Amino acid sequence: MIVLGLTGSIGMGKSTTAQMFRDLGVPVWDADATVHRLYAPGGAAVGPMAEAFPAAIRDGAVDRAALRAIITRDPQALRRIEAIVHPRVAADRAAFLETDAPLVVLDIPLLFETGAEGQVDRIAVVSAPADLQRARVLERGTMSEAELDAILARQVPDADKRARADYIIPTTDLETARAAVAAIVGELRGET
Repeated sequence: MIVLGLTGSIGMGKSTTAQMFRDLGVPVWDADATVHRLYAPGGAAVGPMAEAFPAAIRDGAVDRAALRAIITRDPQALRRIEAIVHPRVAADRAAFLETDAPLVVLDIPLLFETGAEGQVDRIAVVSAPADLQRARVLERGTMSEAELDAILARQVPDADKRARADYIIPTTDLETARAAVAAIVGELRGET
């Protein structure tokens, strides 16, 4: 099995790109979706998060916007959050990897930041110009510029990610991204 790590900074088009891999029949594990499940009512992280950050719990679930606000006010909170969430995410990822698929994708936004690059065979980074990235994130209406800047300050810069990647997937338009994904899948499946 070849494990391809898919990463990219916020707003770079990683979710759309991950779907392109799925469309080509490649199983994709999504770190963000896993966290959403862990944070949902009844999720395995809700209890521990309620103990550590009671202000982040709304309607029996972890409120990600409230967590972002907590982290913005107290950068040390991130380490406590990671200590709760990362082991649970790792267990979910390990269960996903119990497959006989010849190629799988691990969609991990913080691949480099969490040291997960050692768990993959190859790395693909989605990338777009900084102005497009900023516009994409702010158009969502889910965070302020200050919150975006705080997130970007904690992420490995795009240029560094691209320098460490085996593949770069430009996401300025869907056609270019789709072609890059198809080329990667073809190469890793030995079709090219």
